[in-house]
Amino acid sequence: MAGRYALGFDFGTESVRVLAVDIRDGRVAGQASRNYAHGVIDQELPTSGRKLPPDYALQHPQDWLTSLAAACRAAMKQGGVKAEQVVGIGVDFTSCTMLPCRRDGTPLCLSRRFEPVAPAWPKLWKHHGAKAAADRINQVARERREPWLARYGGVIGLEWFFCKVLETLQEEPAVYEAAEVWVEAGDWLVWQLVSGPFPRCDVAGLVRSTCQAGYKAQWNRRTGYPSADYFSAVHRKMGNIVAEKMPGTLLAPGQRAGELTAGAAKLLGLREGIPVSAAIIDAHSGVPGAGVADADTLVMVMGTSSCQMLNSKVEKLVPGIAGVVEEGILPGFFGYEAGQASVGDAFAWVARVTGQSHETLNARASELPPGSGGVIALDWLNGCRTPLMDGRVSGALVGMTLNTRPEQLYRAMMEATAFGVRWIVQTLREGGVPVKRFVASGGLPSRSPLLMQIYADVLNAKILLPETDQSVAMGAAILGCIAAGRAVTGYASIGQAIRTMSRFRQDLVYSPNATVRRRYETLYPLYRALADGQGTVASVMRSVRELA
Repeated sequence: MAGRYALGFDFGTESVRVLAVDIRDGRVAGQASRNYAHGVIDQELPTSGRKLPPDYALQHPQDWLTSLAAACRAAMKQGGVKAEQVVGIGVDFTSCTMLPCRRDGTPLCLSRRFEPVAPAWPKLWKHHGAKAAADRINQVARERREPWLARYGGVIGLEWFFCKVLETLQEEPAVYEAAEVWVEAGDWLVWQLVSGPFPRCDVAGLVRSTCQAGYKAQWNRRTGYPSADYFSAVHRKMGNIVAEKMPGTLLAPGQRAGELTAGAAKLLGLREGIPVSAAIIDAHSGVPGAGVADADTLVMVMGTSSCQMLNSKVEKLVPGIAGVVEEGILPGFFGYEAGQASVGDAFAWVARVTGQSHETLNARASELPPGSGGVIALDWLNGCRTPLMDGRVSGALVGMTLNTRPEQLYRAMMEATAFGVRWIVQTLREGGVPVKRFVASGGLPSRSPLLMQIYADVLNAKILLPETDQSVAMGAAILGCIAAGRAVTGYASIGQAIRTMSRFRQDLVYSPNATVRRRYETLYPLYRALADGQGTVASVMRSVRELA
């Protein structure tokens, strides 16, 4: 077993990170990240200069491969890992990030015809242009009393797969007609590894992740996708979308999607034939990566946005929860997903508009009392994902005076995101889903002790942290290890691999402060009054957005 490694490919909003992990003990031998050359495309298309409409957020598909190649080679070099020592590869990706492409894997946006057409480009998870499409998707589902709607809390979010497809059909029918394959970016990337890279991909080699399909495309293990009749009712041209434009085999994360092709191996500096796992959503990858292999533990994957993931032995259809998918995260459990569309992004906004650094704002905010000296915020700067599933609402700050200081706004936004998590936990528990423990992972927990203490106080619970601050990429590596098979790794189950390769920190546990906790008991109802989805504040927000 000496010197065998799994690679985790972690595709985030701005960059891709690669971890080379020793499969014996989870030690990170090497890691590297590379930014995407075009970043988030939200102002104009990079080639034509065509201005983008409001709420657009796109990416360049070539960036994913180019940045991955550089990061993979750098991580291998840093860790002194040789290509023949790599036994498996796992991939996580932001979701729902999706794109239209040809049957040979070529993204439509890379063709001369569609290069200047915005809807032909990959739509990033935080693309919010599909509001009208989401309204239609939900309206028809409610009118037809579609049974699958209850699995998603009664609302399909505007960030999801078929909303973005319908948006394209409504705005640019030629793109929809030309698209031979609609695919999640995570599945597209795995497709490139095991069958490409484009334009040499064989569509027979396309594997779709049950995680991405289950949470973002209304797929169910027992019933499949919504019916052709439903899609026809949504739009007459969408009736056969699944049969005609969504080829592929559905596999769960950790199952082998295929093996690395010669072309992909050359691109990455690896060897041909390495097993590659089916993809997983980045936040969901943070569950095994944080060392969580059991039920009833809420894993808060915290970055630019936050996702709250929970494995449970019970299946409950909870209004407002973004989805419950059988084995959507780990085998043997029902996986629940909730989320906040703006967390790190919200803190960054405060830093940007006040001209203060995060370090300065954190230090000064830590000297403030609970309640930020009289300021309370709504953290919906990118809409409310859970439990309202409403992209039309927006952020707010209440209680500001001429004497309000930047650190008050910063702490108020921190407290708002914590109140939002408490609302999510309360929603799950009231729906009959146990939530007993809390783990925080991702980039934010390791950088902001103040934020973690606020969360412990607001939730009135201990919060554990994993040893690694790269739990999402670690989770992908663990899945790559599982895809390699027991004969290679010695692991009989994914639970065994998780417990061996990822552990909790023993030196740092955040516990609630009794005095501060009581103060937040007074403040939380005020947040909930502001956050009433049917209240005056939310109504004004929607109206203002419509006028913009």
